[in-house]
Amino acid sequence: MRKRTVFRLAATTAAVGAATLAYASLVERNMFTLRRYDVPVLPTDAEPLRVLHLSDLHMMPDQARKQRWVASLAALDPDLVVVTGDNMAHPEAVPGVLRALQPLLDYPGAFVFGSNDYTGPVWKNPFTYFLPDREYVEGVELPYEELRDVLTGAGWIDLNNARATVKAGGRVIDLVGVDDPHIERDDYAAVAGRVAASAEVSIALTHSPEPRVLDQMSADGFGLLLAGHTHGGQVCVPGVGALVTNCGLPRSMARGLHRWPGSDSWLHVSAGLGTHPTAPVRFACPPEASILTLIAR
Repeated sequence: MRKRTVFRLAATTAAVGAATLAYASLVERNMFTLRRYDVPVLPTDAEPLRVLHLSDLHMMPDQARKQRWVASLAALDPDLVVVTGDNMAHPEAVPGVLRALQPLLDYPGAFVFGSNDYTGPVWKNPFTYFLPDREYVEGVELPYEELRDVLTGAGWIDLNNARATVKAGGRVIDLVGVDDPHIERDDYAAVAGRVAASAEVSIALTHSPEPRVLDQMSADGFGLLLAGHTHGGQVCVPGVGALVTNCGLPRSMARGLHRWPGSDSWLHVSAGLGTHPTAPVRFACPPEASILTLIAR
């Protein structure tokens, strides 16, 4: 009797595990979701400004469903499009990324790169994400310069360790960004400085939301900080949330809108639209894009 009970428990556990894996890999990772947030960062009586935040496409050449869904976001008619990196997951991904972004290139835009824009993914043990000092392993080089040329050729602003002013939605926006801190390509010191007095809106971009970078951006007065990288935890526990963030950010801030501690700045972390190709699963954390409506304080 005891052996039969143990066998039934083992069989039930295996069945539940298999069903969960099938759901995470076949269903939820394709449940593209649009999040909406109001962010009170504008001066009193200012008209709202709509920012579309995309991140972590991790595009493979054959992901037509994802490409169509991202392209459909042009119907939101955003004032500004912001992309916070990790666009590619394959050396031949640029055409797929462009099929996704093409309708959005008609709008003002800005971008920074992530590690998976420079080099492709490699297989890794998922449990190593729990190790704070794990070694970063590079994969094959990706055509990031080709992607950069297309985006800048369409008029989007490259904010990898750069600063710029853009007019969008009838407003002057002060923009700053860094290259990916996750692989130590960031150089905020080269672009640091207080928000321009003439700017009506200020936005800072980074792929990985490392606190050391976010602290500097908020200290310079940037009202909205945008990041990706975390995948929202990718595999979350209902009622608990993310187990890891793969950066210095607390697990409670792995995705969504938060006030950055000790400042007047707001941080939005996108859970992203893709997955690592060697771990194509999401659980309790569907892929997402966000429309951020900036409103008066």
